[in-house]
Amino acid sequence: MNSCQNKLEVKGVSQQYKNELILADISFGLRKNEFVSIIGPSGCGKSTLFNVIAGLQLPLAGEVLLDGAPVTGVTGKVGYMHQKDLLLPWRNVLSNVIMPLELQGVKKQEALAQAKELLPLFGLDGHEKKYPSQLSGGMRQRASLMRAYMLSKEVMLLDEPFGGLDAITKAAMQDYLLKVLVKMNRTILFITHDIDEAIFLSDRIIVLGKDPASIIEIEDIDLKKPRHRDMVLTEEFLTVKKRLIELL
Repeated sequence: MNSCQNKLEVKGVSQQYKNELILADISFGLRKNEFVSIIGPSGCGKSTLFNVIAGLQLPLAGEVLLDGAPVTGVTGKVGYMHQKDLLLPWRNVLSNVIMPLELQGVKKQEALAQAKELLPLFGLDGHEKKYPSQLSGGMRQRASLMRAYMLSKEVMLLDEPFGGLDAITKAAMQDYLLKVLVKMNRTILFITHDIDEAIFLSDRIIVLGKDPASIIEIEDIDLKKPRHRDMVLTEEFLTVKKRLIELL
C-alpha cells in the first residue's frame, strides 16, 4: 500500500514489558475513512499497540505517523474508546462528552454548543441530563463513543467497545455503528475478540500472532455494503470466517 494514501501509519513498532518483547515489528497503514479490525489471541498485545498509537507509551522501536507526520509519543491526536465506558458518575451525559474539549482549552459554552448539535447523531438527544447510572449499557457506550468522537480529529481507536454487552445489545450497537459511520467521517481502528464482529464491520482485518505479537495476515473483507445482519449466515461470510479461524 502506498504510504502517501494512508491517514494513519504504524511503521516497525516493537514494544517490551519487563524486558520481554511483546510487539515485534508491527507495520500497517489505514486509509482515510477505512474501518480496520485487529484480532488475535488474548494477551497478545493489542491494547499495548493501541497505547503506542495513542501516544500513551513510547515504543521500543518504530514510529507512528498521522497524515505522514510523526506523532509517536504525542497524545490527543486520536480518539480512544475503551471497553469500559469510563464515564464519570458525577457528571451527566453532556458534561461527560465535552471533557475532551475542556481539556483542550475550549470554552465550556462553545463545547456545550458543539456537543448539543451531535446528540441526535449518537442517539442521545433527550438523555443529555441523565447520569451514567441512569443509562442502559448500550446508551453508556454511545456516550463513550461520542466522547471519543469529540476528542478525535479524524482517527478513532476502539478497544473492544462492545465486549461487555449482552448479545442482543451488542448486535444493536454493531448495526448502529455501521449506520453512524457514514456521517462520522472517521478512520477507525477496532480491537475485538469476536471474529463475526470483525468481519461484519470491517474493510480489512489484521490478524496478530502471539509471543511476541506480529502480523500473520491482513485480510481484505469484500462483502457488499451496506452490511445487513442476515449476511453472517451467507456462504461468503462463513468462508472468510473459516479462513480467519485457521489463521488463529
